[in-house]
Amino acid sequence: MSKREQWGSRVGFIMAAVGSAIGLGNIWRFPYVAYENGGGAFLIPYIFALLTAGIPFMILEFGMGQKYRSSAPRLFARLNPKWEWIGWLQVMVAAVIATYYIAVIGWTLNYVTFAFDQSWGEDTKAFFFGEFLGLTGGPTELGGVRWPIFAACLLAWVLTWVACVSGVKKGIERANKILIPTLFFLVLIFIARVLTLDGALDGVNYLFTPDFSKILDYKVWAAAYGQIFYSLSVGFAIMVAYSSYLPADEDVNNNATMTVFINCGFSLLAGVMIFSVLGNMALETGSSIKDVAGAGVGLAFVTIPKAINSLPAPTFFGTLFFLCLTMAGVSSHISIVEACVSSLIDKFGWGRRSTVSYFCLGGFAVTVMFTTGAGLYILDIVDHFINSQALLVGAFIEIILLSWVLNLDDMRKHVNAVSDFSVDKVWKKCLKFVTVAVLGYSLLSNLHGDLTNGYGGYASKDLLFFGWSLLPLCIVIAFWIKNQESVERFVRVEEGAK
Repeated sequence: MSKREQWGSRVGFIMAAVGSAIGLGNIWRFPYVAYENGGGAFLIPYIFALLTAGIPFMILEFGMGQKYRSSAPRLFARLNPKWEWIGWLQVMVAAVIATYYIAVIGWTLNYVTFAFDQSWGEDTKAFFFGEFLGLTGGPTELGGVRWPIFAACLLAWVLTWVACVSGVKKGIERANKILIPTLFFLVLIFIARVLTLDGALDGVNYLFTPDFSKILDYKVWAAAYGQIFYSLSVGFAIMVAYSSYLPADEDVNNNATMTVFINCGFSLLAGVMIFSVLGNMALETGSSIKDVAGAGVGLAFVTIPKAINSLPAPTFFGTLFFLCLTMAGVSSHISIVEACVSSLIDKFGWGRRSTVSYFCLGGFAVTVMFTTGAGLYILDIVDHFINSQALLVGAFIEIILLSWVLNLDDMRKHVNAVSDFSVDKVWKKCLKFVTVAVLGYSLLSNLHGDLTNGYGGYASKDLLFFGWSLLPLCIVIAFWIKNQESVERFVRVEEGAK
């Protein structure tokens, strides 16, 4: 087998890991989650979650990837051949996310061009859901392909293909060395300008004013841990794949800690950026900040464009904001695809170019479904069930096996041997008890909610077809791939013959 690639530098690896962790959710999800869960007081459980779950889990995945120099399926197979399917379940989750996540990147690419002349007009909601998405009556009423979205998604897939086919050092590392510093630079420019707007500081104060009454609410703590897992890309094959390209003596603990803190620091910057704009919007419209603040898609593609209309130099602000969204999305998408590609290469010994090409072609074929008039409905259902069920199941099984079945002391010795600072037994206890408890609670509460309340008001048949079927399908495919002949078997046969 060919020698495994390596990152060209420590900075290159950190930029790639940060690029994976920083995604669209940092910009539109964190500010709203913080605001809904106590504002400034939310930072207390958030930082606690970062220290007791985010950093320990990141150290574990960085250490496992570096020590075994394998993608997730191959790593689990080396620990126990019966566990290989768990890695493939995580890869399947990543593959599904890759197909719809890029649809949102396609929306942001279109909005970069719309920002030139504020094509979204005054009624940004009607424009987004009607003229732009051409939203149909439901998930099964596909309607026609929205060609601007189709073209943008094709371009985004091409960008990912170029980065991944060029390899770790020449493609992914170079791309992230450009994308991530540029993203931070653009966000800082945006913040520097919007903080001078009337009402901006009111928005920031509104976000971070602590509501200490919520500190004792267990739901706030669950939200904090959920945001940490949601934003760090742990538990679904990405960080294991990236760290498998680390040199054998690379500092694991420092790299993991830096990645987590940079990601969470960016989330705080995003909060300042978003709520500065919302504060100005509230002042201009005479509304309360609570009334203009929204979550998810509504914030990014309805509320912010409406705010941009009232800002000085709207072309500058609009272009800058949606360029930030696009860069955050592309850097994350590259990492998702690499997690899948590296796993296939490890399993079957295929060439990188052909593997990336076939995966991207297949992924784009599925993405076309999300470019139709029903795309937003399907994306909403798939995203909910993938994140609330499939991703959590894979992460929960992983942490149970690695922290309870295996001996974590061996991994602790490994990461300490190559790192400037050491982790003690508290790290082990955080993984065995805190992380397991939080992931288990999140999984059970999500399942209970979906079973009792459904999701989003969708018809049961739509939820069954686009949602509930995903986890069983991913598990079936995971077992099927596990049972295929791997390149390692043929290598052993050839070595035995010699």
